[in-house]
Amino acid sequence: MHEIQLAPIARVHNSRHRVVDDYWGGIISEIVLEESIPAESLDGIESFSHAEIVFYFHRAGQEMLVGGTRRPRGNPDFPLVGIFAQRNKDRPNRLGLSTVNILRREGRSLFVENLDAIDGTPVLDIKPVMEEYLPRGPVRQPDWSHEIMNDYWKTQERK
Repeated sequence: MHEIQLAPIARVHNSRHRVVDDYWGGIISEIVLEESIPAESLDGIESFSHAEIVFYFHRAGQEMLVGGTRRPRGNPDFPLVGIFAQRNKDRPNRLGLSTVNILRREGRSLFVENLDAIDGTPVLDIKPVMEEYLPRGPVRQPDWSHEIMNDYWKTQERK
């Protein structure tokens, strides 16, 4: 198999420092380009409302489920499904993908909302969202996947 080598183009800076599944609502992230990437690489991004962020789960466990099945979040009420039928961080290549709201750009920084990546996460790519790339037709998903997302985008209540 051909080996692929990637280098981060940016890093995430935000208030999330722990790997936790839920309560990503209200998190504002600053994506700061690496010094090797020209600031001009972001020119025009602010004319889009959304972007897709491809990132690396740098703090995922060493034990990865390559081709295996598991119950999402270890919940015995959920079915056994393959790693490619869920969005768990413990994936063969540890890649994450989020569609974010673009808030603003300041020089080498892109400020976004709805990025479910923790502080320090390496960003591998940024792509603008275009309607023509969105799904054509209805999206279908199993009931358990709706249940797993109940608290995902809620704002964490401060104690």
